[in-house]
Amino acid sequence: MRKRWGALVIIPCVISVVLLVGSLFVFLRASLYADLGFGKLSTTIDLTNYRRILTDGYYLRTLWLTCYISLIVAACCIVVGFPVAQILSRLRSRWTTVLLSIVVLTSFITIVIQVFGLIIIFRADGPVNSALLALGLIDRPFSLVGSVGGVVVGLIYSTFGFAVMLMFAVVRTIPVSLDEAATVHGAGRLRVFTRIILPLSLPGIIIGFLTVFNLCMGAFTSAALLGGGRVITLPVLIQRTMLLDVKYGIAGALAALLLVFVVALNLLSIGVLRRFRASRLVLS
Repeated sequence: MRKRWGALVIIPCVISVVLLVGSLFVFLRASLYADLGFGKLSTTIDLTNYRRILTDGYYLRTLWLTCYISLIVAACCIVVGFPVAQILSRLRSRWTTVLLSIVVLTSFITIVIQVFGLIIIFRADGPVNSALLALGLIDRPFSLVGSVGGVVVGLIYSTFGFAVMLMFAVVRTIPVSLDEAATVHGAGRLRVFTRIILPLSLPGIIIGFLTVFNLCMGAFTSAALLGGGRVITLPVLIQRTMLLDVKYGIAGALAALLLVFVVALNLLSIGVLRRFRASRLVLS
């Protein structure tokens, strides 16, 4: 019976693989043909689209902006989320599951609702601007829409729960007895954190960082709504190139560039992590 029920997993796996490979094939194929205008592609294969992207400063600046925003969001989620994950993992209370659920729940709310909620909270007559004006911290109201800071805040809001959940699972595997043993031998909380918890949690921190970074590199809704047409990230540019400019070749090449860049950066990070762990084993 277990084997029969396990065979049912094959169907969704096959569907997922077909959809993934099919979508990759479509945009990779389109990227190899030059745009002729009005959605038409040339019949000869060449690398015109890739040459144009790699030699045009506008496309390269867009890639850098997307990477820059993703790095900031990933770093903020790790710096803020890791202490939260550590406290929750060491909290001996029945409220631990409830608190973790509340943190993670924010990441499962529809992104459109998240973004419009932020717009309402941070609008000119919203509670945040009203409080800051009343305290005299700002001279005039500010808006998240149309700024890099707004896109960063929106992406942090949507990915923070995933980062906490991943790091919580890693810190939870570290035995509490190690903390207690270090404390018995005179180590303070800071020393326990820097010498025990942080080194043992490093793989989970890196995985959390890469997960958030990958999500942000491909994020469209937050960047499109909070960017307000003034902050153009690569996913937003791909959507505009395909739907507004009707240039399927360039759009396909941009999608391929985004895919290759993210995969290469992840492989490089994994390679660095392996060398770091190997060097630590040699030193130990």
